[in-house]
Amino acid sequence: MSDDVVTPEGGPPPAGGEGNGWRKEYWRKNLRLMVVLLIVWFAVSFGCGIIFVEQLNQVVIAGFPLGFWFAQQGSIYTFIVLILVYAVRMDRLDREYGVHERNHDGGLT
Repeated sequence: MSDDVVTPEGGPPPAGGEGNGWRKEYWRKNLRLMVVLLIVWFAVSFGCGIIFVEQLNQVVIAGFPLGFWFAQQGSIYTFIVLILVYAVRMDRLDREYGVHERNHDGGLT
């Protein structure tokens, strides 16, 4: 079995063996995505909510200082957006490597 063997969907074969190079590449891309998203989350929650709170508090929106908003709401909203970004990017990555869980109608298999 070699790395150039593909399934009918165009992805790599799911079986183990010699052709596991795609699995390492898939996992490396997954880890890189997670690290980038965690850095963004850390920067927003810790950076904007704690480190830069005094500078952000100079800006007031709807009667609330921006630093307070980031500490209370912003990091939560950012986390939700990052979850959505992760789900979309992983769907693309799964399709790229032929390990997606959706059928041709868009439903789960």
